[in-house]
Amino acid sequence: MILLDNSIIFTGLPGIQAEMRYTATGLVWVQDAYTLVFGGLLLLGARAGDLLGRRRIFIIGLAVFSAASLLIGLAPSGQWLIGARALQGVGAAVVAPSSLSLLTASFAPGRERTPAVAWYGATAGIGASLGLVIGGALAHWISWRAGFFINVPIGAAMILLAPRFIPASPRTPGRFDGAGAITATLGMGALVFGIISSADAGWLAPRTVLALGAGAVLLAVFVANERRAGQPVMPLRLFASRERSGAYLARMLYMGAMIGFFYFTTQFLQDVLGFNPLQAGMAFLPMTVVNFAGAMAIPRLTARFGNAALLAAGVAVTLAGMVWLSRVAVDSSYMSGVALPMVLLGTGQGLAFAPLTSAGIARVTSADAGAASGLVNTAHQLGSSVGLAVLVTAAAATATGNGTDRAAMAGHVSAALTAGSIMLALCLAASLALVVPAEIAARPAKTPPERKQPWNTPASATQD
Repeated sequence: MILLDNSIIFTGLPGIQAEMRYTATGLVWVQDAYTLVFGGLLLLGARAGDLLGRRRIFIIGLAVFSAASLLIGLAPSGQWLIGARALQGVGAAVVAPSSLSLLTASFAPGRERTPAVAWYGATAGIGASLGLVIGGALAHWISWRAGFFINVPIGAAMILLAPRFIPASPRTPGRFDGAGAITATLGMGALVFGIISSADAGWLAPRTVLALGAGAVLLAVFVANERRAGQPVMPLRLFASRERSGAYLARMLYMGAMIGFFYFTTQFLQDVLGFNPLQAGMAFLPMTVVNFAGAMAIPRLTARFGNAALLAAGVAVTLAGMVWLSRVAVDSSYMSGVALPMVLLGTGQGLAFAPLTSAGIARVTSADAGAASGLVNTAHQLGSSVGLAVLVTAAAATATGNGTDRAAMAGHVSAALTAGSIMLALCLAASLALVVPAEIAARPAKTPPERKQPWNTPASATQD
């Protein structure tokens, strides 16, 4: 439900912009208000699950998320909409780490947990792609608001069913690291505001410099606080593993590129190719189908090839699709300019998400399961926020003439997706340099094949 809602809004962006009278850079806050709060409070949400019980926090988060969805659907103004999206991010920040940590605690490492995490990771790509199709249909037939109203009955049903199907988890004694959560959220928010502000005011404008400086200071205070805190919201020891550190970095870069793909491609389909919201949503079906097929095959492929090979292949295929898609122009056709690159993007995303998730929680202790799960989701959401801000800035730098002109919009999209291709190239480099070698090194050594014994030598004399 969380990942569906993260993408369901994309096909409604042109309608939202017209109804709420957002500027091009103001529109980005409809998405970033959600992902920033989501990412900034994820670590606190993960800690809350450990201290207060994961099932209880899971239910509370569902209630907040569903109530915020109702407020979004009823939003009478742009400010209301952005505020409700931020509140929805609070609910998501509580639900997401609780769900992954419940899963991690419920399945033993190895044969049980590997396929469970693979299925969990698969929902990321499926939810994102399916959200565009559902959002497009609802925006066309009813309204962009309908995509949020449907969360209310779904959330209510999950709240009623959770006590029946989810086992209660014990509480862990401790306290909250409120200072860490606040400085992390405000620091990332200031950083994103500064990047977006540069698109309108320039990099040397006082508000841009002030926001970026404040973000850097707040994030430095956050790291210093985590070093001193007795029970930090983000234990720095989690970064001692090269595999986990690389997974967090790679996930941020990957999501920065992919959120830009969804954000800009939906606008290209509607503002350049002239698709209505339903057609724009259906246009993502090539990606959705191959994404679903790849995600369903992940447990079997993981058992055969391992996470390292799937991660490298997935990111490389995604990069190829993004480079192809970045060549779109005002005269591009849907089939060759959009649909075929989407097949590569869907295939790569289906392969990459589960290995990234597994690497992010690799070899953590049960005590750090919640924090590691929170960091996986934090990297996902903060990568989306910062990445979208960077890509919007890259698109704005190509402004020529009227911003609503088809040629100008095509130029914005091409520039943004070119920047997204650079992010994916950096993601591939981080994966190959950090995650893949660590994952291969951690594999158990294979038992050498039994050697043929001389006819007169006891077997025990030649065995290793």
